[in-house]
Amino acid sequence: MPIPYLQVDGLTKSFGDLVLFEQISFGVAEGQRIGLIAKNGSGKTTLLNILSGKEGYDEGSIVYRRDLKVGYLEQDPHYPEELTVLEACFYHGTPIVQLIKEYEKCMETEGNPGLEDLLARMEQEKAWDYERKAKQILSQLKIRNFDQRIGQLSGGQLKRVALANVLINEPDFLILDEPTNHLDLDMTEWLEDYLRRGNLSLLMVTHDRYFLDRVCSEIYEIDNKQIYSYKGNYSYYLEKRQERIDAISVEIERANNLYRTELEWMRRMPQARGHKARYREEAFYELEKVAKQRFDNRNVKLDVKASYIGSKIFEADHLYKSFGDLKILEDFSYIFARYEKMGIVGNNGTGKSTFIKILMGEQKLDSGKLDIGETVRFGYYSQEGLKFDEQMKVIDVVQDIAEVIELGNGKRLTASQFLQHFLFAPEQQHNYVYKLSGGEKRRLYLCTVLMRNPNFLMLDEPTNDLDIITLQVLEEYLQNFKGCVIVVSHDRYFMDKVVDHLLVFKGQGDIRDFPGNYSDYRDWKEAKEQHEKEQEKVKEEKTARVRLNDKRKMTFKEKKEFEELEGLIAQLEEEKAQIEAALCSGTLSVDELTEKSKRLPELNDLIDEKTMRWLELSEIEG
Repeated sequence: MPIPYLQVDGLTKSFGDLVLFEQISFGVAEGQRIGLIAKNGSGKTTLLNILSGKEGYDEGSIVYRRDLKVGYLEQDPHYPEELTVLEACFYHGTPIVQLIKEYEKCMETEGNPGLEDLLARMEQEKAWDYERKAKQILSQLKIRNFDQRIGQLSGGQLKRVALANVLINEPDFLILDEPTNHLDLDMTEWLEDYLRRGNLSLLMVTHDRYFLDRVCSEIYEIDNKQIYSYKGNYSYYLEKRQERIDAISVEIERANNLYRTELEWMRRMPQARGHKARYREEAFYELEKVAKQRFDNRNVKLDVKASYIGSKIFEADHLYKSFGDLKILEDFSYIFARYEKMGIVGNNGTGKSTFIKILMGEQKLDSGKLDIGETVRFGYYSQEGLKFDEQMKVIDVVQDIAEVIELGNGKRLTASQFLQHFLFAPEQQHNYVYKLSGGEKRRLYLCTVLMRNPNFLMLDEPTNDLDIITLQVLEEYLQNFKGCVIVVSHDRYFMDKVVDHLLVFKGQGDIRDFPGNYSDYRDWKEAKEQHEKEQEKVKEEKTARVRLNDKRKMTFKEKKEFEELEGLIAQLEEEKAQIEAALCSGTLSVDELTEKSKRLPELNDLIDEKTMRWLELSEIEG
């Protein structure tokens, strides 16, 4: 029976009139690995903040097992800027960190009071390994300058330091909010393996569907203010969620049919009703609740047409770009084809975002030429582009770009109608931007990019903070997009569905064109690495064999002996044959017979001895 770690009962949270979830109950037991899914704005991050004690709630109860060690990775972690990377890993006061601080204080105090007890506790808690473990995990997450100040780190580096901080404390229960954001593909796969090992218990929010599928064995979904659980991975969840939607739709339809019949009865004159029919009135109001239920299964509909794009897109001719010793592009040439969908992958720091900025004219080349076609209209979604006036209303953000959006084929939408396609309900459109969740701001930003009818989309990490439903529809939109697309993303699932081929940035200006999606590339890379390992093994065995033969190589003297033995053995065999013939002839005297009879066994021994030696030397020669 799994040990219960967390029990949540009747939890309700609202912000003013906005109710995020109402009377939800769920539990987490030892060994459970749960993925939390919901549309942006449904309260995923709020729920994690509540569970970690960083935010309050309206009603309900949250009970953890006593002495449970909980680790929480926030979506946007914060540390004092003056701390070094390594100090940040000691920042949150876990028992081991407190113990290390006690030990350091003791060593600085004259006479070292209580040292013996501290040393015993340090040994028991394995505190000596803490710094080594911290450096090991930071290195896996490609943070190697341990003395760098927190204030000098990028947002992505800071998130990785926070992830390291959580992992090195080895909590019993991990709560993770978007752990794969800002991780490159190698780091994501390392974290995937790390979380799958052992009996880790976790509750996490992530949009990375491959990660969700491979790490989690259970899915919780917040939908329509309630929570639903699915005992399986992401693939299983998709199947069962559709079944739930179909069942609710059937229930609402049946309730509507009954409601119409009952409504007709209720509208009759009161005299027509018997006093015994009160129970029927009560049942009617319950039925009305079900019939008027609005099951929110709307999708984001990115029904925006790309403007016409000509046959000439752009040509990159012998491009060079470096920052000091770091090469980004070295003699890079490429001709972009019409309707091409390119993915860009590579480790952090290899120049993927810089490449996009060069194409957009935001970063200057050292040398080379870019020739862009006259009909090209770029739509650029960047990590830095999410900049809104927080005091503006959502509708004003869109109306500042255009009052009316052309969809093509004579179709037009007002700014308000257009926002509804992006799941911004009319009442939400008049909210201030600061009230939106991180994912909703991303969705609004995507809306402002697409409403300009671009025909060449440059998307730099578009999947960060977008909910899975928005991602699914964005994928469908990009698959049908009559224009060109370049996507920089660490979301493997997204890349698999959208791109035709990859540019692989290997670092120092080494860029390879791979014909296929990310999974194709991963399979090829694994097969190549396996082949290289096998070739290395064969090479090592061959080298070992050569070395073995080198040790047993014949000396000049042995070679001469080997050549002489062949002749000597032939002579001895000939003498033996002559003696045997003479002994059988009957012409020998008694003395000759005695002499030859003595010689025959000597010959046999000599032949055996010389043959054995010849065999030994022949093996060395072989």
